[in-house]
Amino acid sequence: MSLLSGLSVWQQVCIVVASALLVSFAATPLVKRFAVHVNAIDDPEDPRRIHKEPIPRLGGLAIFVGFIIAVVLFADIDRQLRGIIFGAVIIIAIGVIDDIFQIRAVVKLVFQILAALVAVYHGVLVGIFANPIVFSETQFVDLGYLAIPITVIWIVAITNSVNFIDGLDGLAVGVSAISSVVMLVIALIVAELNVAIVLAALAGSCIGFLPHNFNPAKIFMGDTGALLLGYVLATVSIIGLFKFYAVVSLAVPLLVLAIPLFDTSFAFFRRLLKGQNPMKADRGHLHHRLLDMGMSQKQAVVFMYAVSGLLGLIAVVITALHENRALILILPLLVVAAIVFLVVKRRTK
Repeated sequence: MSLLSGLSVWQQVCIVVASALLVSFAATPLVKRFAVHVNAIDDPEDPRRIHKEPIPRLGGLAIFVGFIIAVVLFADIDRQLRGIIFGAVIIIAIGVIDDIFQIRAVVKLVFQILAALVAVYHGVLVGIFANPIVFSETQFVDLGYLAIPITVIWIVAITNSVNFIDGLDGLAVGVSAISSVVMLVIALIVAELNVAIVLAALAGSCIGFLPHNFNPAKIFMGDTGALLLGYVLATVSIIGLFKFYAVVSLAVPLLVLAIPLFDTSFAFFRRLLKGQNPMKADRGHLHHRLLDMGMSQKQAVVFMYAVSGLLGLIAVVITALHENRALILILPLLVVAAIVFLVVKRRTK
């Protein structure tokens, strides 16, 4: 943190965001050339694809470069953050291989679990959090021996959730940027500057990539980017949200990451009810339904940005005002109910 010593908190955050943004933005054209060179191209033969022309993948490399440079320059690399970085390298490696050679889903899952275990080994662990049951006399829940498997499940679930919503230009990276900013604000509220610096690096790298990825996209971030963003959001949420169990309820990280979690959960159970493989890709995700309702790509993406931002705002208000836990549960339920009413009830035509 010596490079930022003597500056105010907001000056530090702005410098980190700007640095990651500029590096990510500048690196993207170079990554695009590399993607073309290694034939990491997304061909729109799959009927689930929205784009009509082949578009390079691997854009996540630019996001990673912007993120890691900002973190190394400005953050305090403690044991937990070191574990997150090591795990992110594993995620990036498997993502690059998949974007170039298309490996099996089970192989990616194994490496995601490995990356999660690396983070857990370095102390990134959901051990205790506020009891979400409003009328319970027990204020906190201690997971004990369940902490490790639950943490791994959380990390792998969020990692894949962000990947699953990466179906429209700018959607996943934009939602990730919003989630990063929300967690950044919460980290500042609870006075955890180092976590805020990491989130500022992530937000800046996402924002720097977004102009290249927003509709019409010039490059996709591919599994390299989507898995990276999901992994970093999942792990940093543990040290930046779950960590402050006396202040922040379990509902807050769920609110911040509600869009990918809701979409993935709905897709999983919808496929099970239809007797389908829950891991088999289809054209029934939230963004597909918005398109089928008549929205354009940009309208659907902006709609999901708005919902993500609203849920994030609720999370910030809860953190800042320390409202009753019943309110924490009621507000997100109302928002989710609105989404279900507007989107899920309207069947795909």
